[in-house]
Amino acid sequence: MRPLKILYVAGLSANDSSLYRAWALERLGHTLLPINTYKYEASNPLLRKLLFRAQTGPWVSRLNRDVLEVAEREKPDVLWADKVLEMRPSTLEKLRSMGVVSISYMIDNAFGPRQDPGWRLYMKDIPHYDLHATQRDQNVLDYKARGARDVVKIQTAFEPTVHFAPALTLTDAQRGRGVSFVGTPYDQRASFLTRLWRERGVPVVISGDSTWTRKLDPDARQALYTGGELYQQGYREAIWHSKINLSFLTHSNQDEFVHKSFEIAGCGGFLMAERSAGHLARFVEDEEAVFFSDFEECAAKIARYLPDEEARNRIAEAGHRRALQSGYSNDAQVAKILDRIAPRIRTKAS
Repeated sequence: MRPLKILYVAGLSANDSSLYRAWALERLGHTLLPINTYKYEASNPLLRKLLFRAQTGPWVSRLNRDVLEVAEREKPDVLWADKVLEMRPSTLEKLRSMGVVSISYMIDNAFGPRQDPGWRLYMKDIPHYDLHATQRDQNVLDYKARGARDVVKIQTAFEPTVHFAPALTLTDAQRGRGVSFVGTPYDQRASFLTRLWRERGVPVVISGDSTWTRKLDPDARQALYTGGELYQQGYREAIWHSKINLSFLTHSNQDEFVHKSFEIAGCGGFLMAERSAGHLARFVEDEEAVFFSDFEECAAKIARYLPDEEARNRIAEAGHRRALQSGYSNDAQVAKILDRIAPRIRTKAS
């Protein structure tokens, strides 16, 4: 594919996976014209929350206006809207008239049972994008039922400049985290992890945002919660220094697999993930990762592998090789999206 000029609209901060995908596009030789959606939010927290639900107001208008102004001035080949809810159908149609091919990358579930707010405008956009990238088989059907022009299934991925293995394999003497979870307390994770600690004596360590303080009881909070989210180097080093890295599906989001599993493998960590068809298709069980389906199986697998450093190192190394060789990186996944849209871009170029 020839180098493209991509108008990249996303929430861009050091802690956003959208930034990682931007880096991947640049590594593939494309030129990005970034628009940071965080600059189009109200400063008042309450107003920001209300506008997020409604997706209306001067901030939305200004974002759409700026997108068109940049497109008219820079003449990009592609609009890549990465988890963007604020785009208007009229903006997408104007871009199409200018010859700009549009992609919506959306790994959140607009159709799921969690009924998250903020989708009002996005639902109207679905027939107006040239391509939707989603991570669920069910969502492929959902988008098509809503009139999507084209849909490609991708998977979440690891960022090779952030999620990489240590130069030398660490030993358990260097691993200060026993059974580690870094993330959010969706579904029943707080009670699950508390039970592992309280009923089975598992050395659980939790890192994540402050919502954990409301989900964990006082004793569990004091014993398990380290406080604070971990990103980039801190996140990578937590994986390196964990004997077992847990990865849960978000059932309320109908996940088939999760970002965290590929990031753990990318970092060379020992992955113990919730069993699913999506995980089983991407890692060989008990050779490249270890899986569990319920509390009892998880506790049994922890009891099996926690004292076995040699087995954990072997499985972690195999999982890391699989992640590298099977295209679980951002570079491979964004390339897949551009390959899908390439015929439209070539038509424009001709």
